Amino acid sequence: MFDRKSMSVEEFNPPATRQRGVTASHPPAVIAGFCGWLLDAFDFFLVTFCLTAIAHDFHKSDAQIALVITMTLLFRPVGGFVFGLIADRYGRRLPLMINVGTFAVAEILTALAPNYTTLLVVRALFGVVMGGNWGVGASLAMEGAPVGRRGILSGLLQEGYAAGNLLAGLCYFFLFGRLGWRPLFFVGSLPAIALVLFIRFRVRESAVWQKRAAVKLGWSEQYREIFSHWKLFLYLLLFMSMMLFASHGTQDMYPTFLQRQWHFSPARRSAITAFSAFGAILGGIVFGHFSDLWGRRRAIIVALVLGIVMIPMWAYAPSQILLIAGAFLMQFMVQGAWGVIPAHLAELSPDSVRALLPGFAYQSAGVIASSVVFIEAVYAQRTSYATAMALTAVSVFLLASIMASLGRERHGQAFGS
Repeated sequence: MFDRKSMSVEEFNPPATRQRGVTASHPPAVIAGFCGWLLDAFDFFLVTFCLTAIAHDFHKSDAQIALVITMTLLFRPVGGFVFGLIADRYGRRLPLMINVGTFAVAEILTALAPNYTTLLVVRALFGVVMGGNWGVGASLAMEGAPVGRRGILSGLLQEGYAAGNLLAGLCYFFLFGRLGWRPLFFVGSLPAIALVLFIRFRVRESAVWQKRAAVKLGWSEQYREIFSHWKLFLYLLLFMSMMLFASHGTQDMYPTFLQRQWHFSPARRSAITAFSAFGAILGGIVFGHFSDLWGRRRAIIVALVLGIVMIPMWAYAPSQILLIAGAFLMQFMVQGAWGVIPAHLAELSPDSVRALLPGFAYQSAGVIASSVVFIEAVYAQRTSYATAMALTAVSVFLLASIMASLGRERHGQAFGS
């Protein structure tokens, strides 16, 4: 027996009864979100692959160059707020096109940076772009996705990040030894221009946004609506902080770990990292699918707990075979948890702030999590990269699991109703 009155509308009505408004417009929207996030991750991870080479060119330590990554994370909330605000007011498509076009400019400027200070400024610009992309792209894709497949499409969308990591690894593997690090940042500009054209001609505006936009709100009313959800924002901020610690704590310094601890060549480092990114893509899709069956929170927690089990193999592998297996399985679990995030945050957020609230919370959490790379680099100087990364991983996995369990579950939430 259960108390029907105590249940929310979303919990009582089964997902099948809420699946309305499904159209054929969602595949291009998911593709656009996936590709935009892929390009951002491609650029972001090129910096992590080239960390040592950039440090050598600018005569800086690994810890100092790690601040380049921190600069990107620090400016992502600016993009999350600005692009999210515009997308909730004027639609998803145009802000996404502007965002991707600006990305192409940031790519070129990174390649041409003449000194360390200029590089920091350019990476701050890229942080604005990267921060604005996810919230807009995820809201566009999730609002058009069929309810019963929202989780698996969420996993596909989010793993644009892992796919970008994979492509960055392949690009580094085949081109770095011949060209150096600078030309690698030109690679993403042409696909970005093609993506802008794809969004312009193939992607439809969100029907959920169009329905809500029929009711015109003034700016003061819109700001009141935003601030009325401050409790949800605070929860998402804390939850996403732990998720970002888990992600960046296991990814960003991993190529440096392979170099300093295992003394691998650039080719071998990029090959192992690319292989782990393949595991991440699979993990995001698999756990995204399971979240449609189990619920969002349960899928996230299961993935994180299994990630803890993988830490000894990932950080302290006694052989290269186990090291490679540990890298694959670790990212399978980490990005498995992350694959649920676009659907989970979209379902938790009201229609009126679906681009702004998840995106701004996500990117603001990046400010809190931005210190993890620097902390690991400094701590590794006193112990080892393996110990620094292992202790970080077990701590943040546990905290992220707790935060997921404390949140609400709106699996199958109907949008636009």
